[in-house]
Amino acid sequence: MEPILVYGHPAGSSMGLIAAFEWLGQPYRLCRVDMLGEMREPGYAQINARHETPALITPAGRPITETMAIAAWLAARDGAHRISYSPQSAEADRMWQLLGFINTGFTGAFSPLWAALEMEPPNPVLQENLRIWGRESVIERHDKLEAIVGNGPYLVGERPSLADAVLIGIARWLDFHEVADAQRWPRLAALRRRLEADPAVIFALAIENGETPVGSGAFKGHVALAEVIDRYGQAAA
Repeated sequence: MEPILVYGHPAGSSMGLIAAFEWLGQPYRLCRVDMLGEMREPGYAQINARHETPALITPAGRPITETMAIAAWLAARDGAHRISYSPQSAEADRMWQLLGFINTGFTGAFSPLWAALEMEPPNPVLQENLRIWGRESVIERHDKLEAIVGNGPYLVGERPSLADAVLIGIARWLDFHEVADAQRWPRLAALRRRLEADPAVIFALAIENGETPVGSGAFKGHVALAEVIDRYGQAAA
């Protein structure tokens, strides 16, 4: 069977991995998960005990969680190096370095903002402190990424890679949380515009929005979450 990417909506970080599958061009399926509802249900723990997206169901029927693990799984199957680079090359080292930073410190900087937004019951004083902390953290991490992003069209070389895929799933949170004007970081802003104009990213955004776009042909349809849990769920671990 084809691998199944379990992706979250709305505004899930996993949107970028849909674009990565499109760039890779190998057959895949998707499973759509409402992060504000279905993902929090007890049954979802059979796919990811941490109640998070993304997750990947491999062709062997084994769930894999965590963005870095899924990216490594994709890179291992990218023999043509369409979204990765030859192991032990300088380009591969830079891709994993940037991907690691984006998936940890850069993404984590938004955590206080999400915590403030989703807090139940509301605590206005704590929420405002979280927003202040979150904004400062996001700006600091953008400053760091701007300094190392380079002057090329993409994060590594002349084409988008897994690092770009992970970035584009997260970068839009800057606007969502109204932290700062994206133009404050001109190289990152230019990279975002380039990626947002890419057909694979346009496809991924349309999929996230519940539309039925025409992509590369690699996408073979959605699988319902209930079916994924029933067929591939396992004891929470």
